[in-house]
Order: sequence, then structure tokens, then C-alpha cells
Amino acid sequence: MSNQPPAFLCDEMLGRLARRLRAAGYDTALVEPGQSDRALLRRALRENRTVLTCDQKILEHRAAAGNAVLLESGRVEGQIRSLSGTLKIDWMLAPFSRCLVDNAPVRPATDDEIAAISDGDPGVGGPYTTCPECGRSYWWGGHTRRMIEKLEAWAGRTPTPFAQSPNADRP
Repeated sequence: MSNQPPAFLCDEMLGRLARRLRAAGYDTALVEPGQSDRALLRRALRENRTVLTCDQKILEHRAAAGNAVLLESGRVEGQIRSLSGTLKIDWMLAPFSRCLVDNAPVRPATDDEIAAISDGDPGVGGPYTTCPECGRSYWWGGHTRRMIEKLEAWAGRTPTPFAQSPNADRP
């Protein structure tokens, strides 16, 4: 049994859920539009990922047995409740440790990147991270506070004061 958190592969209908799982720190890939169910399942097996889907037809494939989770379609909040009811998801696994766009693990921003992020904006606070794949920068601000509050609510935790961000001691 592995101590690694699960990795996920979301079907193309679950882009918003994929971003929420990435925000929580889960390795979450998103299927390219138009990919066949067979190709999706082959990729999930090859990459040791659990398929998350709203498409009941995927469950008809033998390869989906024990490797796919059917979620309710519709709003992302319902998908989160459905997923949390099916799998043990720690919504505070490693907040903001992955790029929300391409899923790559982020790294601490360099001094030059920090200067470019915070240039003239007093509302921008650290820690600062950058995606090594796409170059997108992340920092703590109102958007982060709102997402942390959502992650904590999904995890059933009492909200953390913003000054005590879960990544405050992270590099």
C-alpha cells in the first residue's frame, strides 16, 4: 500500500473540479477534448491515475472496474461533495503546491520573479511561487484567502486566519 496521495485523471467535463483538486495539492490531469474512453482509461492505467467522470458509459469498459469514479454532473460543488463521499480526499493536502493551469509542481519564485510580481502593488504578499512549465506566478492575496476558505470548508475544518496561511512555512 502506497503512502502517496492518489493521482487523478478528469474527463473533459470536469475542468473546474481538476483546478480545485490541483489547488488542494493533488496531481490531477485533464483529458484533452475528444479523447476516446478507451484512450482515457489506457492513460489512467499507464499513469496510475483514478478516472473521475460524469459519463456513465465509461463504467461499461472493463478497464474502468475499480479505476473510475462516477460523479454527479452539474455544478462543481456537487462534484466535490460526490467525490468526497466516495474517496477520502484531504482538501488541505498541500494547498497551492501545483500549477492550477498545467498541474506541474510549483517552485519558490526567484528574487527577480518576486520583484516582477509585487512591483508597485502593496496588496501582493508571499510566499511567491512559479510554475516551471508555463511560467505562471502565484502569490497570496484575496483570491488565495477565498480558495483556502473553500478548501477548509470542504475538509470540514475551521477557517484559518489569513495571516496563518498553510504555506507560510513552505519554501
